[in-house]
Amino acid sequence: MTHAAADLVRQDIAFNLHPYTNLALHEERGPMVIARGEGIYVWDDAGNKYIEGLAGLWCVSLGFSEERLRRAAQRQLDTLPFAHNFAHRTSAPATQLAARLIEVAPAPMAKAYFVNSGSEAVDTAIKIIWYYNNGLGRAQKKKIISRKRGYHGVTVAAGSLTAIPLMQNDFDLPLPRMLHTDTPCHYRNGLDGESEEQFAARLAQNLDDLITREGADTVAAFIAEPVMGAGGLIVPPATYFARVQEVLRRHDVLMVADEVICGFGRTGNWWGSDTYNITPDLVTCAKQLSSGYLPIGAVMVSRPLYETLALQSKKHGAFGTGNTYGGHPVPAAVALETLEIYRERDIISQVRKVAPLFQRRLAALAGHALVGEARGVGLIGGLEIVADKESKQQFDPARKAALTVTERALAHGLIIRPLPGDCIGICPPLVISEAQINALFDKLEQALPEAAAALA
Repeated sequence: MTHAAADLVRQDIAFNLHPYTNLALHEERGPMVIARGEGIYVWDDAGNKYIEGLAGLWCVSLGFSEERLRRAAQRQLDTLPFAHNFAHRTSAPATQLAARLIEVAPAPMAKAYFVNSGSEAVDTAIKIIWYYNNGLGRAQKKKIISRKRGYHGVTVAAGSLTAIPLMQNDFDLPLPRMLHTDTPCHYRNGLDGESEEQFAARLAQNLDDLITREGADTVAAFIAEPVMGAGGLIVPPATYFARVQEVLRRHDVLMVADEVICGFGRTGNWWGSDTYNITPDLVTCAKQLSSGYLPIGAVMVSRPLYETLALQSKKHGAFGTGNTYGGHPVPAAVALETLEIYRERDIISQVRKVAPLFQRRLAALAGHALVGEARGVGLIGGLEIVADKESKQQFDPARKAALTVTERALAHGLIIRPLPGDCIGICPPLVISEAQINALFDKLEQALPEAAAALA
């Protein structure tokens, strides 16, 4: 390690507070420093090369060296490095991006509102829902339902919907008004002999019962990721969203599609909502909107919601919320160029071309002794790690089974991520080739038996 590298490690341990990190352990281990990237690969500061099998954090869709995105940021910095969207003002990139998002939305939408992250998008969606119901004179209709193991961000309100113990323990979450219903994981939660359709029907009935028990006049919205990401890569069972949306319509409860991970081609369509026939009233998105190159997120709202927001803003004198950097022209310009690349290169067709190989290689891992289930869609997949395949018994959490697998994968030059429930997330950049998919799974196949030996 060079003197400069050692100094950076010392500074990191001394001053950098890391998210989702065992802080006490970090003082002993220090950081892995990522120094550069190219295509689907990144290199650490010691020169070791890795396949980035999680696309950074589910976001770097176009890889780590897309020159057009760098140039788009530079052009905007040279022209107008900052502008805001407050009080009737705008910049060309913000307005053009809003128009483009509405054009490709998964259901008819009226307006796009810009923020800086998925967490902020979910927080803003909650505020809009409450503002909307107050505008309709429904002061009690404020509760939001998410699913257990759903991930919707980490701000106080969004973190209340992220129903994963690690993200709520000792943070005094969830807030009041936040409710949680069943995890749609057929492998883990289905009853003996229960088909996916029967499981979906049972979950929809449980949701109906929850809304009835709470009072439909108090329940405002249901929020769901089309495919649950950080909670364990859970693909919805057959008929699930059709049944859920029937319940929501019956009780006049809004559907919020959290497309932060699934949006922009990940599932083989523009949106996860397209893949699973979801008709949302609001859509939250971020991550692949800019290929992760600069922070930006958005909330899209339907026409009925927007019309009430407009009346409310007239009543109060303004729509009384905003983010300094929401609609910042530089991230907006990069997002516009990202969407243009998706269109020009037909990234959706690229995903559909290589996804069958990705899913075949993923499914083949289900035969390994450590793997209880391999599940996925498009270019996203997950493995659930178990101690016993027949009984589905999991390892003692202290064994950190999923972490053991990912650490062995790292030793073979593959970055993937352990998730709650001893699951592993695999989510490469959308530009990955078939040869690179084979290389990714070859490395994972090397890691699994080594992890099994370590856990034996």
